[in-house]
Amino acid sequence: MHHIISIKELEVEDINRLLDKARLIQEKGFKRRTLEGKLVALLFFEPSTRTRMSFSAALSRLGGDVITVDSVEGSSISKGETLADTIRVVSSYVDAIVLRHPKEGAARLAANFSTVPVINAGDGAGQHPSQTLLDLYTIRENMPLDNIDVGLLGDLRYGRTSHSLSYALSNYNVRIHTIAPKSLEMPAVIIEEMAERGVELIQHDSLTDVINELDVLYVTRIQRERFPDSASYARVAHSYRITPEVLKDVKDNLILMHPLPRAGEIDPAVDKLPYAKYFRQAENGVPVRMAMLEEVIL
Repeated sequence: MHHIISIKELEVEDINRLLDKARLIQEKGFKRRTLEGKLVALLFFEPSTRTRMSFSAALSRLGGDVITVDSVEGSSISKGETLADTIRVVSSYVDAIVLRHPKEGAARLAANFSTVPVINAGDGAGQHPSQTLLDLYTIRENMPLDNIDVGLLGDLRYGRTSHSLSYALSNYNVRIHTIAPKSLEMPAVIIEEMAERGVELIQHDSLTDVINELDVLYVTRIQRERFPDSASYARVAHSYRITPEVLKDVKDNLILMHPLPRAGEIDPAVDKLPYAKYFRQAENGVPVRMAMLEEVIL
């Protein structure tokens, strides 16, 4: 595996191997120095907390070092340099590149010009494979990835985490339920691809119609930064909110997930309930990204 650009390009065997490796890393208490002497560039041209810090923590735990760019303004792209030229130069300094970029397709372009492996850490409304792998890892911690009902709630039009997770789940025996505000439904192309892959995808108008059937509820925020103007965002900004009352009749084994950051869609009172797994989900980013870095560099 040279690059990790899209979850669609990973076979189920690749996914399971990475998840198994992450579990082994976590069980052994992160005692690995397999990337001693290796250097990775974290090029983050879009704001990030968890993804950037967990990749940095993952590499440090593996014995490697990082160099970083945290914004367009902090790079020569602000002077007019193309992404292709940036990647050509940076790839001559390091053993791998982790790229986050606001434009869909940026990671694919980077892979075409890089002389070292590229990991996509999120590209616009496109893919976010490392998030998806830690999402799968979190689900698998709690239940088998087989014969389960997964609900995707929120911004399914622009939400790359939901897009990537849908493709990943299509490798397993699951039913996907989508619940989204009008205008933010799952893109038709993804619905069509799920049908081609034999996935049962059911669209719902209301969360109350389906919440009691779910094993996993994956909540996403309405992403202000993806909207063309503030008026469009305001029309859907507060379409739903998960509270203890909403969860009162759910399955005992339900897990509630969120890629974070949240922006009011989950009441903090839910944090104390046994269903809440989103902080554990974020924690799982370190072993999963350790496994990914080993996969592309070693």
